[in-house]
Amino acid sequence: MKTNEVKVKRVFNLIIVDESGSMSIIRRQAFAGMNETLQTVRQMQKKFPDQEQRITLVTFDTGHTTWHYDNMPASHTEDLEWNAYCPGGGTPLYDAMGMAISKVQAQTEDDDNVLVTVITDGEENSSQEWTLKMIRTMIEKLKKQHWTFTLIGTDNLDVETMAHSFAIDEHLKFQQSAAGTKAMFARERRSRERYNCRVAEDAAMPVGSFFEES
Repeated sequence: MKTNEVKVKRVFNLIIVDESGSMSIIRRQAFAGMNETLQTVRQMQKKFPDQEQRITLVTFDTGHTTWHYDNMPASHTEDLEWNAYCPGGGTPLYDAMGMAISKVQAQTEDDDNVLVTVITDGEENSSQEWTLKMIRTMIEKLKKQHWTFTLIGTDNLDVETMAHSFAIDEHLKFQQSAAGTKAMFARERRSRERYNCRVAEDAAMPVGSFFEES
C-alpha cells in the first residue's frame, strides 16, 4: 500500500562568525545579528514544517573555537547570552572554515541542503592546519552536492576577490559600523528566507544571485 508521505527535506545552517579582536568594534551588532539569524531559522522551521532545519553556529579566534550549536534542531535552540561572544585574538579563518565544514559534511547525506555562511572583518592570519588550497578543493566538491556557500566581509576587505579565492560564488560587503552591520544582517536574513522558499519549491537559486534583491 502506497502512502502520500512527504519526504522531509533537511536544511543544515552552518554559520561561522569571526570573533577576532577587531570585531569588538561591532560586537553589539554582530551579537544581535547572530541571534536574529537564529530566530529566522526557527521561523523557517515553522513556515515550512516539511523541512527539518538544523543549526551549527561557530565563532572563532586564535584562542578558541566555540561550538554554540552543533547540528542542533532549530526548535531546540535559544538566543545566545551576551557573554557568549567576546572578540579578541587573531583570525585563523582557514582552520575555522575547514573544521566546521568538514564536521557538517560528516553529518549530512547527499540529498541534504546545506547553507554555509561565513562572516569576517579580516583575512586569514593564523591558521595551523588548513590551507586555502584545501578549503577551496573541499568547497568545489561540496557545491556539486546541494551546498551553498556565502562570504560576508567588511568594507576594508576585497570581499569579491577573497570569495573567488575560496571558490565561493555568493558574497556581500558591508560597512563596519553599527548601521552597516545591522543592515547586513537584515539583508542576510531576507536572502536566507528566499533560499528556504527555493528549497521548498525544489528550485535552485541561480549562481551568484543569493544576495540579489528585486
